[in-house]
Amino acid sequence: MAEQNRPALAAGIRHFAFHDGGAPVLGGVDVAFAPGTLTAILGTSGSGKSTLGRLLAGWLPPGVSGSLAGYLELAGTRLEFSGSGADPRIDPAQWGRHVGFVPQDPAAVLSTVKATVAEELVFGLENAGADRAAMQAAVEHMSGLLGLRELLERDPSRLSGGQLRRLAIGCAIITRPHVLVMDEPFASLDAAGAAELAALVRNLVQEGTAVVILSQAAEQPLLDADTWIVLADGTVRASGTPAELKAAGKVPDALCRGASQAAPGAGVSRVRVGAVPALELRDVSFGYQPEASRPGSGPFRRRQQSPASRDGRPDVLQNVNLAVHPGQIVALTGPNGAGKSTLLRHLNGLLRPGSGSVLVGGADISGVPVGVTAASVGVLFQHPRDQLFERTVQREVAFGLDRIFPRDEVGERAQAALAAVNLAAAAGEHPAELSASRQRLLALATVLARRPSVLALDEPTVALDGAGLQLLDSAVRSAAEEGAAVVLVTHDLVYARTAAHRILALEGGRLTER
Repeated sequence: MAEQNRPALAAGIRHFAFHDGGAPVLGGVDVAFAPGTLTAILGTSGSGKSTLGRLLAGWLPPGVSGSLAGYLELAGTRLEFSGSGADPRIDPAQWGRHVGFVPQDPAAVLSTVKATVAEELVFGLENAGADRAAMQAAVEHMSGLLGLRELLERDPSRLSGGQLRRLAIGCAIITRPHVLVMDEPFASLDAAGAAELAALVRNLVQEGTAVVILSQAAEQPLLDADTWIVLADGTVRASGTPAELKAAGKVPDALCRGASQAAPGAGVSRVRVGAVPALELRDVSFGYQPEASRPGSGPFRRRQQSPASRDGRPDVLQNVNLAVHPGQIVALTGPNGAGKSTLLRHLNGLLRPGSGSVLVGGADISGVPVGVTAASVGVLFQHPRDQLFERTVQREVAFGLDRIFPRDEVGERAQAALAAVNLAAAAGEHPAELSASRQRLLALATVLARRPSVLALDEPTVALDGAGLQLLDSAVRSAAEEGAAVVLVTHDLVYARTAAHRILALEGGRLTER
């Protein structure tokens, strides 16, 4: 491990507040990260983790994004802040050369102007003026470390959630910053991806990088951290080695989610199987058409090609059969990129089978407009940003309800859905101002308010702390008890074992019982 005489990054925050006039969101925070160390900052939703991470990474420049009283120190240079107009200004681009950052939403770190995974990876090196050979070598090395080598020509918008997170991590570390800050990096990763990331973190630490991981749970890979910092209500409640904090009982139960050995469905009510499934897939096969290649940029310029058929390519879904009955909860697992989200998008007609059929309530939905099917099949997307667009939480949940229910019921149904996820008090807030956990619960409320006969939930546990998970679990169970069929895509086998009647795995295009 590298010498720790001087921190690579440090902060002393007397208080930090956004410019909206609200109360400080951070205070009494003193942290320092030495080269070659791994630090885990643990805290539940709303504890201030993400705000602290963005300050450390230069994504919330003091004075521009909020008022800071305290200091930030990077590579031996300390900047003092008093919250006045005379405070120094941080250049996020320069700061980012030393501190890599992976936010909770991995898409936020991508340039959005590059056509392929390879071009996204190389973007930071291009900006730094690296030569062609160095860029090619770095992309080859990084893609191998993160399991992206077979995806280098893929459009980033076509990646699964776990693949997208791996790409974001690669973009953050390919320029070899001295400090790496990652917010919930293990979210949406399958077991193999989580193990690869843990190994990558160990290698970075051994090479002298200061790695800081923000997490709502004391994940297994974090047990090897040099230091745990417990954050609550915007301030540090405890700090020490994992063993010290656990022995002293200073790690809240909400941060510790132990593995469950319960059999699938052990904690849910029994299902009476009826003659007609609420949802059925019959011999469904589907494959994406190869993307039309576009001219790349930099060292990864490609020749123009025309779209081709997918002949000779394995379908993402291959003769998939599935029946889900009213009141039944089915968990769908599988490795990143297996096609779980693709399958989920077939349930309401966002994607149409290449062959086979999808039936909702016994009726084939082929040819039925998605907007019509959506009244019966509510889909929670993996990223809340894909379905949140209104100005207030109340308007978000009420949107479109008047097309399904009498107008005098809309307000009541919206309030009931918000109450189910403990967001009734936030009805007047803007969705963008909510924490990631509350955004996910809001997106869930928009689905619950319609009371569909089928709930299709894509990675619903991501970004949820213990309290959020309880709200999700209660909402899912209540919907099932009222007769809804539930299909949830998840890598969280702990939750799946306790919540689902059946656990299925999708791999190689086919479903198997776990």
